[in-house]
Amino acid sequence: MKTVVLKFGGTSVGSIDRIKSVAKIISSYKKKKMGVIVVSSAMSGTTNELIKKTKELSNTFDAAEYDVLLATGEQATCALIAGRLKHLGFKARSWMSWQLPIITEGPYSSSRISKINKGKILSFMKSGGIPIITGFQGINLENRLTTLGRGGTDASAIMLAKFFNTDACDIYTDVDGVYTTDPRNHSKAKKIHKISYDEMLEMASLGAKVMQPTSVQDAKLNNINFSVKSSFQKKKGTLITGAKKTFSNQIITGITSTKNDSKVTIVGVKDRPGVAAAVFKPLSLNQINVDMVVQNISLNGKETDLTFTIKSEDVKKTEKIIKQNKKISFRKFTYDNNVSKVSIIGVGMITTPGITYRMFQALASKKINIMVISTSEIKISVLISNKQIKKAVAVLHKEFKLD
Repeated sequence: MKTVVLKFGGTSVGSIDRIKSVAKIISSYKKKKMGVIVVSSAMSGTTNELIKKTKELSNTFDAAEYDVLLATGEQATCALIAGRLKHLGFKARSWMSWQLPIITEGPYSSSRISKINKGKILSFMKSGGIPIITGFQGINLENRLTTLGRGGTDASAIMLAKFFNTDACDIYTDVDGVYTTDPRNHSKAKKIHKISYDEMLEMASLGAKVMQPTSVQDAKLNNINFSVKSSFQKKKGTLITGAKKTFSNQIITGITSTKNDSKVTIVGVKDRPGVAAAVFKPLSLNQINVDMVVQNISLNGKETDLTFTIKSEDVKKTEKIIKQNKKISFRKFTYDNNVSKVSIIGVGMITTPGITYRMFQALASKKINIMVISTSEIKISVLISNKQIKKAVAVLHKEFKLD
């Protein structure tokens, strides 16, 4: 019997009517004589409401209790889905992560799944049952509930597919697949039918909201093919896979943009070996992710201006850390919140010369100024004014024949 993992995101289970629709989707797989493992997120908005409550109570809410609280959203949704399936005549029940258990390792709020005990679920499925498992969570070796970070139900689905060796993994969300760019921002965006792990990982990391980056990484490491589909309409989704023969000869696969980046510049840093490490180590220790980095050495070689990008919410924290850092000497700390990162992604650029020139020329044709540049084998990112995002995405989408 073929088996499948079905994951439903928060918008897919955001109301009672949507939960009824989800139950119909689940039943359609069951009617095809497939073994079904369901994993669900909390109803949309629930997790944000719970986070809000912790902030009203404490600025330093206990990390372990924070995860216990946030894990309740998925518990409620799974019970509702199981209840609806029973109403429709199916054998179903909800399973909490600790009941299997799903074992995690790592810190609270950003744990990773290391093991899933399969026995109880396999027995239940063998008897014809449909298990509805809480996503986004597990338990650590101290028997405490942990969560996997925002979007963590994607990771739950991928790891369930791995440990149960399922034939398929379908990620249901509010869009019908992965698009060349955000269709809400560009009307000529089109759906991508197949995309590689590497391209999807870059797109997820660079602003595409369809998948959690760590989930795509888990899928790549474990060779788990998965599809992204809509729970609102019956359309073929996007297959994310490592099978090379499935890809077209399209040079650029997609274009992403961000909305919450800030550019930080530390002016007049006294240059010496190890100064960059002295700047970035305390940021790393404080969980501040540094992205694009540019260093400009003065003509006399004694000073450097260090520019880098971070998330906007980390600016004040970063400024405080830099100014308290006794290991560096500098003249001025500046930042700009009115910036955005626009990226082109595609495995085709590895073997195609001239992509960088075409990107820069296209942006120049619309008088879009580039502040910072970052590249890898399959992506080029530029930092621009956030007022020019739509114009930049549109001209690049056309330049690389994605319209």
